[in-house]
Amino acid sequence: MARPRGGDSVSRKKGGAKGRKNRARQVYIFTEGEVTEPEYIDIIVKKGTPATPGRSVDYHFENENAVGKHRKPYAMVKDAVRTLRKVEREARDAGLKQDDDWNWPQVWVLFDRDDHLNITEARQLADKEGVKIAYSHPCFELWRLLHYTNYTSSFGGVCSDANSRLRSRPGFAATYGRQVRTVSEQQSKHMREEQVLSADGQRYASAKKFAQKINAAQLPVNPEKWDPYTDVWCFVEDGLLLSGY
Repeated sequence: MARPRGGDSVSRKKGGAKGRKNRARQVYIFTEGEVTEPEYIDIIVKKGTPATPGRSVDYHFENENAVGKHRKPYAMVKDAVRTLRKVEREARDAGLKQDDDWNWPQVWVLFDRDDHLNITEARQLADKEGVKIAYSHPCFELWRLLHYTNYTSSFGGVCSDANSRLRSRPGFAATYGRQVRTVSEQQSKHMREEQVLSADGQRYASAKKFAQKINAAQLPVNPEKWDPYTDVWCFVEDGLLLSGY
């Protein structure tokens, strides 16, 4: 799987029906974080296991240069809708069919609860328009933490608490250097392969199992109240077509 940087139009790829079936799925990604999520995605795509041999993904970070409100959930979803309409037109022009072809393009938005407004509206708009979401409450650090341990208690919506618990996990600091004993919150934004990968793939399998369990325990209809919650594993499997890493 490759990480193209902009401008790769699905309509430019030729090869007729056979070529259409073998074409990589184009996945367009909007991330709230400028560093952590893109680095995580780079790691797992490089090291991950494709769920189906012969099926691959080309992924594109669509908001690498975005600042301010364009990294807020509702604004990202609005931008993602425009991207989705564009790439769907290109896919149809290339002969792809949404209901028939596994490689029909997808647009994903990864965002956190944090203290953002309009979380519910962002999710509703995405669902209406066909944009896919990976959502974490209080933040993406919960998903990272689950690679180390199960965690089911509320964070009270405080992301720094999740980050602190992550940084305190045995062996976490050492991923930044053999002699490193402590890591700042700012330093911890940079991902290391050892934080998520394992030779047997069990870190991912456990994180997914833990996430599914805590998600199932959430009762409120309002996603702003789901604390804790993360469904990043859906993006890993449904978006990037990986079975694990």
